[in-house]
Amino acid sequence: MNAPLRKIIHVDMDAFFASVEQRDDPSLRGRPVAVGGGHRGVVAAASYEARAFGVRSAMPSVTAKRRCPDLVFVKPRFDAYREVSLQIRAIFADYTDLIEPLSLDEAYLDVSEDRYGLGSAKAIAEAIRARIRGETGLTASAGVSYCKFVAKLASDQNKPDGLCVIRPEQAQRYIATLPVGRFHGIGPRTAERLEAMGIQTGADLQQLSMDELKGRFGSSGEWYWRIARGIDERPVRSSRQAKSVSAERTFDSDYSDPQDLHRELERVAGLAWDRIERARASGRTVTLKVKYSDFQLISRARSFTLPVTDREAFAAAGHFLLDQLLPVPRGVRLLGLGLSNLIDVNNQVPRQLGLAI
Repeated sequence: MNAPLRKIIHVDMDAFFASVEQRDDPSLRGRPVAVGGGHRGVVAAASYEARAFGVRSAMPSVTAKRRCPDLVFVKPRFDAYREVSLQIRAIFADYTDLIEPLSLDEAYLDVSEDRYGLGSAKAIAEAIRARIRGETGLTASAGVSYCKFVAKLASDQNKPDGLCVIRPEQAQRYIATLPVGRFHGIGPRTAERLEAMGIQTGADLQQLSMDELKGRFGSSGEWYWRIARGIDERPVRSSRQAKSVSAERTFDSDYSDPQDLHRELERVAGLAWDRIERARASGRTVTLKVKYSDFQLISRARSFTLPVTDREAFAAAGHFLLDQLLPVPRGVRLLGLGLSNLIDVNNQVPRQLGLAI
């Protein structure tokens, strides 16, 4: 840990989509709310009242309703969420130019330079949270530390509407107490593998050498070794490039007929291309996503030498990929289409979108 210590804040809005809905519709306040859902959809976000019943994002709406019979579903209003996100981003920009958005509702901030002389990163985080509440009527949780990994862990510690500060000398002890499933960069499957090895907490992970972890997990093993010890030298990057821009749609009933599937894919292509244009993105790979009635998910991709520059070419690539799967073995409940392998356009970095329909 020879790199200079930074002052990093990770700000994470509390149940963002659902909180915006409850703010804008007083009748929803205090009630379990799920954004998204519908007959065949999934939960995009859940209020804390809904989470108390075990409702989570990405959960099928049928399961969510079973767990919480009083659950209220509301249609997502992404324009409203973007507007609030821009308000929050403007607040961040008053305190630092080093802002790395992860999504509409969370971002890293490097506040090593104390622009207003508030005295500490904690004081800056408190000022930001107070302004978010005052200007948007919403609450945010924040984690403050010397690196991105620990700051992100800390922001989840006292949710909702909480603040947690982890100083460098506290980091390893703090990490040792946490389950490995909490670690950013360790997904559910890797967590299961670690737990099968008897590694359930950060303390367990700290007992393994780098060679042991690299032997079991390849190049990722070094990252696991480092984060177990609170070592993360990644800077906050204010020009974080998107990896892909896409759209997807879950249907009210399954489709099997090729004509129906191509018709729906054309609609999804239009929605995706609108996002691609807003993001000023250009890329060389088109990816088709298909989810069958039994929830099996497959994807097919086609890459080109030159960037895909217009909607017609983008849609045509999607239809070509779909043709390779016809006739489908069973009904299709979801289609998605995206553009990846992105490049800069006019020296502008495309913004990350990735919102589900």
